[in-house]
Amino acid sequence: MLRLLSLALLLASLCACAATAPRPTPKVPDAARLDAEVERLLREAQVPGLALAVIADGRIVHLKAYGQRDREQSLPLQTDTVMYGASLTKALFAYLVLQLVDEGKLDLDRSIADYLPKPLPDYEKYAELAGDERWRKLTPRMLLSHTGGFPNFRFFTADNRYDKDGKLTFWFEPGTRYAYSGEGINLLQFVIENGLGLDLAQLLQQRVYDRYGMHRSSMTWRDDFAGNLAIGYDAAGKPLGHRQRRGVRAAGSMDTTIADYAAFLAALMRGEGLSPAARRELLAAQVRIHSKRQFPTAAPETTTDNDGIQLSYALGWGRYESPQGTVNFKEGSDDGWNNYAAFIDARKFGFVVMSNSDNARGIFKYLNDLILGETCMPWYWETYIPYDHPELKQPEALAQSHPPCGPVR
Repeated sequence: MLRLLSLALLLASLCACAATAPRPTPKVPDAARLDAEVERLLREAQVPGLALAVIADGRIVHLKAYGQRDREQSLPLQTDTVMYGASLTKALFAYLVLQLVDEGKLDLDRSIADYLPKPLPDYEKYAELAGDERWRKLTPRMLLSHTGGFPNFRFFTADNRYDKDGKLTFWFEPGTRYAYSGEGINLLQFVIENGLGLDLAQLLQQRVYDRYGMHRSSMTWRDDFAGNLAIGYDAAGKPLGHRQRRGVRAAGSMDTTIADYAAFLAALMRGEGLSPAARRELLAAQVRIHSKRQFPTAAPETTTDNDGIQLSYALGWGRYESPQGTVNFKEGSDDGWNNYAAFIDARKFGFVVMSNSDNARGIFKYLNDLILGETCMPWYWETYIPYDHPELKQPEALAQSHPPCGPVR
């Protein structure tokens, strides 16, 4: 009975919040209560380790690590433990791109053909696009907002199978719809490096890492990380290690710490490093999202379930409207790693969480609601199924009267 009541309350929360009146300005949860709740969630969801930062008024007001970075050696996770940032990397990259826009080095709406010294298919990496002139329609805005028409990565097939020999093709006309694409982000990196002659790793080091004191962050592996390093774990608790990435990838090669990433997020929330106009562009809605789920990106099913919160993508960040105000968010995940950042810009209030476990995605909704309040987070679209309601992994478990987000039908 209690489980059924819990499920009913969870489902009710999905549909009611978009229509409710704005609530009082969110406050930082009491530290003792926050710690106790995080530790409870880790135990119940079987998450080895998690690091959390809460930011208020553009300042880090809570910074703590919980659990272990390495279970086999009984090593505690710490706020300066190096973890895999995964797609949190994309948010830093977008921030850097908008700096280049501020400086007049890049135009968001100019064809990438105007920046490259030769046609894109003439480069070996993109030779598969020969004969398809749609690449000339691509702009930095499209690539940052995931409307370029590419799969997430070329080695994914349309039905989400892995194909090591997969070839890069357009899945839809550029600019016509949203589909999350690391391939598109990496292409924009290629344009910046080969068209503008700039080195992404150096730019991030000089303009972001050094500026905000992110001394344990890098786009590639550093040997000094080994002394305090987190190990990733799958859902069954199997250790997956920590990959030593040697190539710079804007889509997600960054290693970082919770302290470092929180420093960047706090600076972004304070408005540092960008003109007001560029910052507004960075966080503004570029395209509405009507996909049923974020992944697989090519799934044909569409929905209006998230229309109530105006689920959209900005430049490097997701975005939706909530009773607390507009929320910008960014996920980051890979086997053994799950990260999430979200903030209410108008209130300069947000958080970032990093974890070394596949199971962490099952507690992100609860952490979001605990810190930001009930925002109508699109957890179903993000595949952040609550750990205590695994039955919701099946779409038919969600009654039609309770869509993943939005007003009651």
